[in-house]
Amino acid sequence: MAGKARVLMCAALVVLLLLVETTAPTGQAHAVDCGSACSYRCSKSSRPNLCNRACNTCCRRCDCVPPGTAGNEGVCPCYANMTTHNGRHKCP
Repeated sequence: MAGKARVLMCAALVVLLLLVETTAPTGQAHAVDCGSACSYRCSKSSRPNLCNRACNTCCRRCDCVPPGTAGNEGVCPCYANMTTHNGRHKCP
């Protein structure tokens, strides 16, 4: 009886490991084209280089950029909630 329990436990462990392996991210490309999304997002910024750098960082971390050139941050909560060390909003 103990042998069957071990076999079942090993089988369950193998299945669990296979599930984790197949659902883990594999370093695929982002679903969002951060470069073009951030270029548009920062197109009306008074400091476009600074805006693009911050936006691209946020996009890579969140895999999301809100639509438009400003606002609409509710569409992407990760983007909206990211802050700097000083507690200010990081993402434009």
